[in-house]
Amino acid sequence: MNAAVPPSLMSRPALHELLLGLLAPAQGPPEAEATWLRERACAGSPTDALADWLRAPPRSAQPLLDLVARHRLGVVELMALALVVAAETDAMAGRVVAWLQAPAPGSRPRLGLVVRLAECLHIPQAQAQLVEGAARAAQLLRIDSAPHHTLPEATLHMPLPLVMALQGRGQRWPGVDDSARGVDWLTASVREDAARQAGALLPHGVLVVRSQHPGEARAACAAMAQALGRSLAVLTGPVPDGLGAWASFVQALPVFVPELAPGEVFDVPELPGHAGPVLVATGVDGNVNWRGDAPPEWRLGMPDVRERQALWQQHLGDEGLASELAVLQRGGSFGIAHTATQARHIARLAGGGPDGNDDSPPTVAHARQALRVGTPGALGSLAELVPDTIHDGTLVLAAPLRQELESLAARCRLREGLVAGLGHAAQARYRPGVRALLVGPSGTGKTLAAGWLATRLGLPLYRVDVASVSSKYIGETEKNLARLFARAEHSEVVLLFDEADALFGKRTDVKDAHDRYANSQTNYLLQRTESFEGIALLTSNSRVRFDTAFTRRLDAIVEFPAPAPQERRQLWLAHLGEQHGLSDAQLNQLAAACDLAGGQVRNATLRAAACAGAQARAPQFCDVIDAVAAEYRKLGRQVPAGLLQAGATPWG
Repeated sequence: MNAAVPPSLMSRPALHELLLGLLAPAQGPPEAEATWLRERACAGSPTDALADWLRAPPRSAQPLLDLVARHRLGVVELMALALVVAAETDAMAGRVVAWLQAPAPGSRPRLGLVVRLAECLHIPQAQAQLVEGAARAAQLLRIDSAPHHTLPEATLHMPLPLVMALQGRGQRWPGVDDSARGVDWLTASVREDAARQAGALLPHGVLVVRSQHPGEARAACAAMAQALGRSLAVLTGPVPDGLGAWASFVQALPVFVPELAPGEVFDVPELPGHAGPVLVATGVDGNVNWRGDAPPEWRLGMPDVRERQALWQQHLGDEGLASELAVLQRGGSFGIAHTATQARHIARLAGGGPDGNDDSPPTVAHARQALRVGTPGALGSLAELVPDTIHDGTLVLAAPLRQELESLAARCRLREGLVAGLGHAAQARYRPGVRALLVGPSGTGKTLAAGWLATRLGLPLYRVDVASVSSKYIGETEKNLARLFARAEHSEVVLLFDEADALFGKRTDVKDAHDRYANSQTNYLLQRTESFEGIALLTSNSRVRFDTAFTRRLDAIVEFPAPAPQERRQLWLAHLGEQHGLSDAQLNQLAAACDLAGGQVRNATLRAAACAGAQARAPQFCDVIDAVAAEYRKLGRQVPAGLLQAGATPWG
């Protein structure tokens, strides 16, 4: 049972009442403030009264006394803090302080008031103790002096969140995120590692937590905070004054979340008044500096097949489905959680209920569709989702080229366990990434082949926006690329760099600062592409535009030649469909005489369909010939003589 509180402790005044009572007027004005002071006037020696209060303070003063003991503050600083807290939380105390300080405006205590009280208690050098003391150094106490005010007129402040915490009325700092979202999405091994990392933290040290996904690093920090029995304080901007002391008092774990570019350095800010560890949650690039040294790091790895299966089962509840998806998708915990949410949504939409809200469990088809859709905003504004599904019949290629693409698809599908059973030389420095260059003339199907490959793998295809990635500011392009590669690895997507030579061009001789910067950008791309653990496809019209060091780092270079007559006939059939008026002989004539690539065939087909559609009929040979002639004019070339002799066009 709890012991009863002695009546002597229950009747003890608050410290601010004891202190302000020292300045009570003996007689005189009948104002409420004067009456309040006289009721609390000290009957005996002020020094003895304060000493007696400190020997047996009331329970309500214990939080403030704990704060004072933690920071080893003096009696004058205790007095100042007690007055500040009272003025902020007790309206009558604020009125009394204002009355005592009149004619100076305001209800907050001023430095001169604390000095007067110290003189009553025979405490010397009170002003110096406040200005140079530990309370001000720890940002527990702020002394604000206007330019036209003297030091005794300076106002004393305390961070309001700390005031509320001392009163037991709040544990949060406005604007500081303390949510522990995403901890349940982490794998069991990461949560176990978080507990071990938390136990190894130095009392005043810094630990850097790195992950491909910023949310995963932040969630790992939240798991560490839970293991320590602390709350979380995520700091994304300038550190407010007093936050360190507040975090120490409420047992919050500060976490900085900088987004660093390659070569960028983040200096961990000092947190005056904070007695405890600090975490930095960031990506895989950049450096962190703490008091001139590099702090220890914890780098989160990609979940293996077993862990991915456990995550899929946690989100979808189907062991068989989880087993299949764990092999199909190689992604991080946050990517799996978002894809599972998307799959459940697709399953509800397909549930068949009148409102589309059936709780039908997701199937493999729903999960595959969710994987193809991708995570909305997964790569931000740096890349655009290409949602088109490219089936086998859509891609018209020669047999050797199709076989080469099939081999590339197999390499992508088996890349995670590819070196299992191979020799040590093959296993050394192996990374499960695939980098391929699709090279050939314009319109030969390179981008279409990238869509086919993504469809075959069941992964979303993201086309990189070179304009969004590139920046005229030094270092910004590398920062954007670092963010792009990191998010692509974690979200398990296929990256498509269309016209890749704009980014991956040859290094040049250094003649000015611009050349030096361009070369450094290319160097970063070479290194980051080699360490990339996802699938990256690059397209270009010519391989000679790439640096030779880059082509060495590629896993495959697929040549897309101009289509031969047999492929051109298949292209015309694939584009014209079944409803057309061309005979086999006319199709053969087109395929033999028109050396157009697939892109030009598509343009000609659409033009012919528009001409025929205006007359409400199927496309005829004359429509196609007219469209082909337009394509040749666009290319600046002469129409083949074999087509002119057909006599089927109005211009023929």
